[in-house]
Formats: sequence, structure tokens, C-alpha cells
Amino acid sequence: MEEPAADGAVLVQLDLGRAKGGLRASLEEFSSLALSGGYKPVATVRGRRDRPDPRAFVGQGKLREIGDAVAREGVRHVLVNHALSAVQARNLENGALACVVDRTGLILEIFAERAQSYEGKLQVEIARLRYASSRLVRGWTHLERQKGGIGLRGPGETQLETDRRLIARRIHQLEGELETLARRRASARRARRSVETVALVGYTNAGKSTLFNALARTRDGEVADRLFATLDPKLRRVPLLGRPDVVLADTVGFIRGLPHELVAAFRATLGEVSEAALLLHVVDASAPDRLEKERVVLDVLGEIGASDLPRLDVVNKIDRLGESPRVERDAQGLPGRVWISAGTGEGLDLLRAAIVERLAPRVRKGRVTLKAGEGALRAALYRARIVVGERADARGSPVLDLAVDDGLWKRLCASYAVDPDRLRDALPRRRTARPRCAAREALPRGVE
Repeated sequence: MEEPAADGAVLVQLDLGRAKGGLRASLEEFSSLALSGGYKPVATVRGRRDRPDPRAFVGQGKLREIGDAVAREGVRHVLVNHALSAVQARNLENGALACVVDRTGLILEIFAERAQSYEGKLQVEIARLRYASSRLVRGWTHLERQKGGIGLRGPGETQLETDRRLIARRIHQLEGELETLARRRASARRARRSVETVALVGYTNAGKSTLFNALARTRDGEVADRLFATLDPKLRRVPLLGRPDVVLADTVGFIRGLPHELVAAFRATLGEVSEAALLLHVVDASAPDRLEKERVVLDVLGEIGASDLPRLDVVNKIDRLGESPRVERDAQGLPGRVWISAGTGEGLDLLRAAIVERLAPRVRKGRVTLKAGEGALRAALYRARIVVGERADARGSPVLDLAVDDGLWKRLCASYAVDPDRLRDALPRRRTARPRCAAREALPRGVE
């Protein structure tokens, strides 16, 4: 009997109910995910249901169709373009006689293969362990009770409970290591707080790494026409005409249905995004579902607390549409969208000028009262040369008058865990004297 192909796979896609815009996952995108994960799609089974079957996700008829496709193509993998519960995955495996991998598991496999740095590997392992801990139900046949030890009450714990405890212990250990790395990353950000960070964000395969290489004039960022070519963040100092250098950060791409385990694990890495002075949202101009992908990116930015940061949309790959480079401005007259081609270099000068314009300092005058124990913050404010005056209030607390750029103030507040709203808008105005009126002064007292 011929050995089944190890990389062959049957794809399963169900259209559930009334799909809403970006919530419907593209089958073409899922095929690209399968190829990125090392699988070769050989057949596709599609269907439509109002709601997934709680037992095997698909109905009995569709389950037989999947099993027939597996037997006909001689493969041993079924890739499902949805998130499955542990029970659904097990019943689907039993019915199709093949190994079942859902969308979340496939993305985790790709991340595990692509992670290069130690921090990235830790993040992926934590995400995979969290994913596995939710799928231990009836995962083994040895679930009989173990004997309790001498002096212990009760029948002891099940093998399932033991596995969960070991996974939880491993996650706790990895999170400790990741926390240490996160503190080092935060210290590095504080060390360069005088240098503004511009972070590249966008849907996976939108051309972020190509744009990173073009702006930084380097070839360090991997460029490949595949999903999740870049996982580990890359930082490079980039000179801009007429202003101090900035730090350009390239980060992991987003995707529909990005597992929450990954978002949580990569939160330390995505801190480069949440503390950036400007986000460059890279969009693939040639993507047919461009608007849906933009919405997905904005949702993930909201999840990591970066939705309110200044953002400049960069519409990339205009050479595929025959478009010309241009800059679109918002209601305030600032650059809001730049059309470029990172591959050919068209429009890069427009993009650099737009970045400079968006990073132009917007000085805000205000007054902040420091609390006891905030001596380090006071020293940082003086080092930044934004203090224009200082006095003490009635309680003896220092009150500093500042003239500071909004972006710098927010970065300082993030570094020292200070609420940005403590800086009161505008210094108090002096009350001006009432204008003299000769006619009013001539009236008797008490008469206006």
C-alpha cells in the first residue's frame, strides 16, 4: 500500500450564517496559510450552515465527504478554516480518519517555525501551551484516577489534572523569562526616549519589510511573497531631512482571526507599536478585500491599546494598479494617506516628507503638579529641556510650567507611569482690568 503524502491536505471551509464583511475568512488566504505552513492543498470541501454542529463542526453528510476526499487523495491532514473546540476536532478526526488542524493551530505552527529570536520563541511557546491547555479534554486514554499518597485524602488527581498543572507551571516559568526580557526592552525604550519611534503595522504580506528596507536603506528585513515572513521586530535608525533621526520599527503582520493567545504573548513585542510617535499603516493596494484588511488591522491596534496613536496610511504596491504616487490630506491639512510602491521606489520621497510633516512638534503649554516620590520624573523633564518655570504650591509640592510636544509628553508619561491628563491645558490667564469709561464714571454712585 502506498504511503500517504505527508504534506498533502484537504481544506475545509464553511460559510456560517450571514457573514459580515471582514469576519468571513478568505479561502484563498487560507490556501496561502496552508502553503506557508508546509502543507499542499489537494482538495477543498465547502459548505454552508446556519451554525456549526456542536459535535463535529460539520454535519454527517459533509463529514463523509471529507473522509472520501482524504481517502481519494491519499492524504493524512485536514485543515479547517475555523477555530474548533477540542471535542469537534476529535470527532472530526475520528470521522475523517486524518489529523485535523484548525485555523488557530495552523497559525501557531507557522509562528513556531518562523520565530528566530529567543524572545520570539518564548512568545510562541507560551501561545502554543495556552492553546494546548484548552484542548486536553479526553486527549488521553489514561484518565483513570491515580492513587492518593499516604496521609492524603481523596482518590488523588486525574492524569488530565496533572497535565494541566504541568502546563500551567511551564507557562508560569516562560512568562517569568518573558517578563525579564520585557523589562530590558522597556529600559531600552527609555534610553532612547529622546528619539521618536515610527512603527510599521499592517496586514501580513502587505509589503512592510520591503518598505522597511527601502526607508532604512538596509537588507536586514526578510522580504518574501508569503504570509508572516517577518515575526521578530527589527529596529533601525533612519535619517530624515530637516529633523532629528527616528527609529523605524518593523513588526509582525496581522491577519483575520489572529489567535488571542498570540496577541497576548506578543504584547511585549507590540509595545514598540503602542509607544510609537507615529504608525505607518501599510496597505496592499492590489488586494481585492483591502477595506476588510484595513478593518482587521484597526481592530488589533485597538486590542493592544494603540488605536488612538497618530497614524499615516501608506497604500503600497501601486505599480500593480498603474496608479501614480500622491499624498492625500485630512481635514486638518496634514498628510493622511500616501500612495507609493516600496518595490520600485515610487513615492518614497513623498512618504519621507509626509513623515517629517506628521512628526513636526506641536508644542503644548501646561502646568503639572508633581507628587512625592516623582523626583525621577522631575529630573527627566529638566533633561528634556521642556521646563519653563517652577514654583511650590501651598502644600510644598513642586509645580512645573512646561512647553512640550504632545508626543514627547506621552512617551515620558508611559516611561514613568504617569497619567498624561495631569498636564493642564494652557497656563492660567491673568484677569485683565475693566476698561475705563468716562461716561460711566460721570454717573452718581449706585447708578449704572
